[in-house]
Amino acid sequence: MDEDLAIINKNTRNEKIKNFFINNKKLLLSISTVLILILLSFYSYQIYKEGHREWLSNKYNSAIIEHKNGNNSKIVSEMKEVVEDKDSTYSPLALYYLVDNNLITNKNEINSLFDILINKTSLETEIKNLIIYKKALYNADSSNENELLSILNSLINSKSVWKSHALYLLAEYFYSKNEKQKSKEFFNQILSIENANQDIIKETQKRLNRDFSE
Repeated sequence: MDEDLAIINKNTRNEKIKNFFINNKKLLLSISTVLILILLSFYSYQIYKEGHREWLSNKYNSAIIEHKNGNNSKIVSEMKEVVEDKDSTYSPLALYYLVDNNLITNKNEINSLFDILINKTSLETEIKNLIIYKKALYNADSSNENELLSILNSLINSKSVWKSHALYLLAEYFYSKNEKQKSKEFFNQILSIENANQDIIKETQKRLNRDFSE
């Protein structure tokens, strides 16, 4: 008797499962189709990304080769395109190349490219902080106090490894303006940072002993 009940229950269960698939055939087919499309889209996107990255790498490297060979006609436009592509690796490298080789003399144009990296490109936090510092360094000679502080504000209020560099830049900036009290305040801030760069600390101590000792 128990065996008969077990067989009946098993058959009932199988019948329910069979009916479920029959009654929901269209729904299950739709779900399967959607899942397949999602997987295909994902792999297609990955293939596109890898291909696009390779294209970007070739564009960056060929532009450098052309520039070193004396062909300057395309270097600026091609490097700007690489920056505007917002790639986490090649976009910063392209901007550094433009700045280091003084290929764009218009500061507003360079600052716009910096802003693309800082505000629109997906970067690791410390890479972005480095770019903020580089932007401040680039503008230090021509900016007023408020402009320079505005650029560095997020950095000097963070715990970034680049904070000591930013404070040192501000200290030197105010020293060059003969505002020694402000300069000293920024130098002193460096000595209170736990993760301050050791070379920056040494230079700071030298400057304080040499230029601010009473």
